[in-house]
Amino acid sequence: MSDISSSTDRRIKKSKASLKDALLQLMQTRSFKEISITDIVQLADLNRGTFYRHYQYKEDLFDEIIDDVIQDLVTSFRKPYQGMKKFEVGLMPSSAITIFEHVHQHAQFYTLVVKSEASSNFQRMICDVLRDLSLKDLYQIFPQHINPELLASYQSHAIFGMILEWIRQDFKHSPAYMAEELFKIIHYRPDNVVLKE
Repeated sequence: MSDISSSTDRRIKKSKASLKDALLQLMQTRSFKEISITDIVQLADLNRGTFYRHYQYKEDLFDEIIDDVIQDLVTSFRKPYQGMKKFEVGLMPSSAITIFEHVHQHAQFYTLVVKSEASSNFQRMICDVLRDLSLKDLYQIFPQHINPELLASYQSHAIFGMILEWIRQDFKHSPAYMAEELFKIIHYRPDNVVLKE
C-alpha cells in the first residue's frame, strides 16, 4: 500500500513541477496576464484535468511557487546557525552564508518576479520574512541599545537590496563572492574610517 501512495506522491510532485516550470518559462516571454491555463498545460504536456486537480487558478500555481521559494529562503537563512546553542556572528565564516546560493538556485524565478508585474508585493514579502526571522531567531544577539524592530527591518532591506543589485547585474558574481561581500559589510565599522579633508 505504501508503494502505491509513494508512487502517487511522486506523480503529483512531477506534475506540479512540470506546471511550475511551464509557467516560469512562459513568463520569460509574456506577461502573467497574457498566460492562460491552456498555455501552461500544453507546455507542461499535461491535460487541464491535471491542472484543476491541484489548482483552481493560475494565481494559485504562482502562489505555490512563491511559497516554495520562501520556504527554501527560510531554510537558507537559518543554515548558518541551525542547531547551535550559541551563535556568534563574528566567528561565522562567509561560506556559512547560503542565502545567495538560494537566490542563484532560483535565479529564473527571482529575475522574473522582480522584473514583472506578477507580484508587486514580492519585495515586501521577502523583506518581511527576513525581518521576522531575525526578530524570532537572532533577537538575543541584537545590541540592547538599538530598537530590534528597526534593526531587523534595516538588515532585511539591506540584504534584499544586495539581491536586487545582483539581479540587475545579471548575476555576474558568484554566490560565494556575494556571501563574502555581505560578510565584509557585516563586519564593517565606520568608526574605523578616517576622513581626509
